[in-house]
Amino acid sequence: MVTTLPVPEESTLPTAPAPNAAQGPPVLHTEALVKRYLLGEVEVMALRGVDFRVNRGEFVAIMGPSGSGKSTLLHLLGGLDRPSSGEVILAGERLSTLSDDALSQVRRRRIGFIFQAFNLLPTLTAGENVLLPILIDGRDAAPYQEKLTALLGMVGMAERQHHKPDQLSGGQQQRIAIARALITEPEIVLADEPTGNLDSKSGSNVLAMLRRICDQMQATIVMVTHDPRAASFADRVVFLKDGQIVDQCPNQRDDQDLVRIAQRLAMLESD
Repeated sequence: MVTTLPVPEESTLPTAPAPNAAQGPPVLHTEALVKRYLLGEVEVMALRGVDFRVNRGEFVAIMGPSGSGKSTLLHLLGGLDRPSSGEVILAGERLSTLSDDALSQVRRRRIGFIFQAFNLLPTLTAGENVLLPILIDGRDAAPYQEKLTALLGMVGMAERQHHKPDQLSGGQQQRIAIARALITEPEIVLADEPTGNLDSKSGSNVLAMLRRICDQMQATIVMVTHDPRAASFADRVVFLKDGQIVDQCPNQRDDQDLVRIAQRLAMLESD
């Protein structure tokens, strides 16, 4: 029987940095980020002045009710869309100052992406899919062969390098996607519901892998998820509602993290 714990008031929740997160300037942060959409003649405020930061080596989960703005925030962080106002700043560089071509280069070289649907090209082998960011960037893949071998070994896919995606399970495809996100040694990895298309066992394996990558490689990861179990693998959980950050809570790495996260999300969904 699980004991239900009271959830602290928002103002009393600690906001200490993750144990393995480097201090100093953040890898990525936002300033008063706003995103508006027009649906016909109706203006929708997807984000309302969001200030967000993530330190080097930190694993942050973003949660919130449906329509809270979490996917919109992730798209802006990754330069996949531009804000209506405010700033996204990656390692000191303001993305708003970049041309479309320069922003595309930032996405290819400095940001790794992991998608719910894996987004592997079916005509390429696993190894070729991992190297895709290098090839799209117009670089020679030969100098990356050693790194490719190391990454495939790290994600447990060394023996599947020459397999096509339709020869791999969902969990195996997501592991290839993780290796692809890391091939350029990005400053940050953005993961959008990375376990959403996986069964519970495969999902747990992927989450444990992300946790290990963060701990052992000092990778910086921001993950959007609706699943409290997935969020419990992170160092810190940021909660959104109605386009605003309403709460954040560091995980304690104990058995009650899942309970605390699920309770806080339930409270937001019921308000």
